[in-house]
Amino acid sequence: MRGASLARGLVAAGAFTVLTAAPALAQTNVKIDPADTAWMMVATALVLMMSIPGLALFYAGMVRKKNVLATMAQTLAVVALCSVLWAAVGYSLTFASDGAVIGTLDRLLLAGMAPSAVSPFAKTIPEALFMIYQMTFAVITVALVAGSVADRMRFSAFMWFAALWLIVVYVPIAHWVWGGGFLAKAGVLDFAGGTVVHLNAGVAGLVAAYLIGKRHGYGSENFAPYDLSLAVIGTGMLWVGWFGFNGGSALAANSRAVFAIVATHLAAAVGALTWMALEWWKRGKPSVLGMISGAVAGLGTITPASGFVLPWHGIVIGLLAGLICFWSCTWLKLACGYDDSLDVFGVHGIGGATGTLLVGVFATPAIGGAAGLLAGNSEQLPIQLYGIAVTFAWSGIATAVLLKAISAFVPLRVDKQSEIEGLDVTQHGEALQ
Repeated sequence: MRGASLARGLVAAGAFTVLTAAPALAQTNVKIDPADTAWMMVATALVLMMSIPGLALFYAGMVRKKNVLATMAQTLAVVALCSVLWAAVGYSLTFASDGAVIGTLDRLLLAGMAPSAVSPFAKTIPEALFMIYQMTFAVITVALVAGSVADRMRFSAFMWFAALWLIVVYVPIAHWVWGGGFLAKAGVLDFAGGTVVHLNAGVAGLVAAYLIGKRHGYGSENFAPYDLSLAVIGTGMLWVGWFGFNGGSALAANSRAVFAIVATHLAAAVGALTWMALEWWKRGKPSVLGMISGAVAGLGTITPASGFVLPWHGIVIGLLAGLICFWSCTWLKLACGYDDSLDVFGVHGIGGATGTLLVGVFATPAIGGAAGLLAGNSEQLPIQLYGIAVTFAWSGIATAVLLKAISAFVPLRVDKQSEIEGLDVTQHGEALQ
């Protein structure tokens, strides 16, 4: 009996050690910088604001009245669900090692995350802060996908999709690009999420839109937004939050963060002006929807380049974002015949790919230590194309497989009558008065 008790005690002690010991990659002998920590706490709050309430308002303002609450519910639920999954397993698989394909489970349930520990990817802030900052990126990426299938996807199916997509699609790509995986080792440059966030979400949204099908009445009924004032407020929150999204990706309170914020703001401004000018020229009037779409296009397109480029590069990238994303949301969408409800692919997918490619053109060594075509490095462009191709392929194929698997157990979309009545009532039992 005494021997059995001793054995049980040793097993328990071993289990406790596994769950509390810091993994080999964690570092505790690097001094945490108070200024960097303070800035990253602010940046984390800014990026979380981009999801709730920013993205929730942005999306809700562009759907019909009968689907406003359902659209907000998707964003809110994703933030809650994916935050827990990220802390439980997502962070560990993304950042617990720099293996070529995937991380480890050393940080399962944040085991061993001591107050003094830092990550090798952010050596001047607490690892717990780095973890939650990266969490805000994960949740908004999943939430972005919902815009492609707004007005018709069943809430239960979307919850299953969100949970599985985070682990199967987002985590591997984030590891490949930011966690020391094979794309990072190949030299792919993505400062704040051109591949990991925007292209990834855009491709997933496109696949989901094709597989779930067009909204009932698409092409014949009026799908005018319920309240664009909500979308404008959401755009403002996204715009301000993007300072934390891109500026925070410097992971320190330094000049690189400042340059990223400057380039981000200029790209958003020029993107809005470009889209506005194109609509004015083609349709005779500049729409509010067009201006906010151009701003978000500029923000998404500058994201991968923001920590590598000069301010005037941000202006050029914003101009190109307005032109290319306008084309993708009008001509390309009509030519391909897909119903991407809120133009996630046209704005984020195309914008993310464009920005990722333009890093290979504009990257300036004085800003981010990497050189692009204009700085004499012609090899960076094909590397960026490689990163785009891998992200497109994995996101597209894996998303299709997940949706097909989920559909075997839960219908992906609501029935026709529920769609006509609206998802607010049929999915949540609530409605705006």
